[in-house]
Amino acid sequence: MASFTALYSGSSGNAALIQEKAGSLCVDMGKNCKTTLAALSQAGVEPGSLQGILVTHEHVDHVSGLRVFLKRYPVPVYASGKTLESLLYRQLVPPGAKLCVLEEQKTAIGPFAVTAFPTSHDAADCHGFRIQAESGGTLALATDLGCVTEPVYQNLRGADLVVLEANYDAAMLQQGPYPAYLKARIASSRGHLCNTDTAAALAKLLQEGCQRFALCHLSSENNTPERALQTVTRAFLEKGALPGKDGLLVALRRHCVSPTLAF
Repeated sequence: MASFTALYSGSSGNAALIQEKAGSLCVDMGKNCKTTLAALSQAGVEPGSLQGILVTHEHVDHVSGLRVFLKRYPVPVYASGKTLESLLYRQLVPPGAKLCVLEEQKTAIGPFAVTAFPTSHDAADCHGFRIQAESGGTLALATDLGCVTEPVYQNLRGADLVVLEANYDAAMLQQGPYPAYLKARIASSRGHLCNTDTAAALAKLLQEGCQRFALCHLSSENNTPERALQTVTRAFLEKGALPGKDGLLVALRRHCVSPTLAF
């Protein structure tokens, strides 16, 4: 059985570990190398044993630890061609880093088959990932997206574990201290996903048979785990389902390693 462990998740940094007996992958590395190494150690993983690092996009909260980490541990980096170009142009990876273009088709990386799919975000070429483990389980992860497009939804369907962004509560964003331009950027179709949109997508997936869900990339200023969980729980209850009885629903931790979830 494979597992998913969020090393940290939120507007201040994102990274996750995906493990199977035959190997492991990291998704993003958005805090400094020291923090990431400590989190990997807590998860019981030797950094150099990673078989790849999947990068969703080039924004700092997803790649800020990448350059220093790769200098010490030359692990292959997988991302879309445009994302890799951006990493190189902005010198976010060291010279000579092993960069592998990840297409929107199944790619074998260690014991995993990885499929990238586009998400709507104001980055060079943001992608989510659908990951099938050798043991048979499937994980689908979509973070940093302003709306759930049809390609996103189709890649979330049928997954044993769905990890989806619940970045902001609409009322908290509008009443908060951010300047108008930043509020507009976050709430746009190429910004981030609000709790209500996340809840609607997950409730639909629940009706189609998905039972395990994790909420990722919560904003520290415009959301709380309690608000996000309450909004999704309400949507589940409206469909006649009770989280905990009819499935699993958790919010990933912002600054520390979250409990491991099997898929």
